[in-house]
Amino acid sequence: MGAGGWTSTSLPYLAVSSGGGSDMWAAEAEAEGRRGSQRIVRAGEAAAPEGVAELLGVPLGEPVVARRRIMYLDGEPCELTDTYYPLDIAGGTALAGTAKIRGGAIRLLVELGYVGVRVREDVTARPATDHEREQLCLEAGEPVLQLTRLTLDDADRAIQVDVMAMPPRRQKLRYEIRIG
Repeated sequence: MGAGGWTSTSLPYLAVSSGGGSDMWAAEAEAEGRRGSQRIVRAGEAAAPEGVAELLGVPLGEPVVARRRIMYLDGEPCELTDTYYPLDIAGGTALAGTAKIRGGAIRLLVELGYVGVRVREDVTARPATDHEREQLCLEAGEPVLQLTRLTLDDADRAIQVDVMAMPPRRQKLRYEIRIG
């Protein structure tokens, strides 16, 4: 990875943070001597898009709660993240608002009685959309990595879907798997 690169691991974002008000992204970047921030662009009810509807087990177009964020590393946009929740879980909660959530979304889900116990991530490379190219300051023809994360509870119910787009030239994804 070059000086502007970033190694991303998923595990810190799947567990409840130990700090009550901590921003996991900012803390992870700070530990690497970098500055991480995020901006919540939009939050509230939205029609479940194709793919997300299937993962959440709801009909295409059914209302869900969606949060759109732009993640920044050292002031530069490095990731677009859309997070979706079933309406009966997140409707009327802080997940449906644009304010940062004290302790993070995972902590709030746990407080609401929804604990993620299994996660499936799919990573693909694809052409960037015009919107992604603009938001991530990409060159024409530059692709993005799309990471789609499905979080399930102990009853195998989908409680959260994240769809992230990031420039591959600035990313390295790391997966550590412990067996036994």
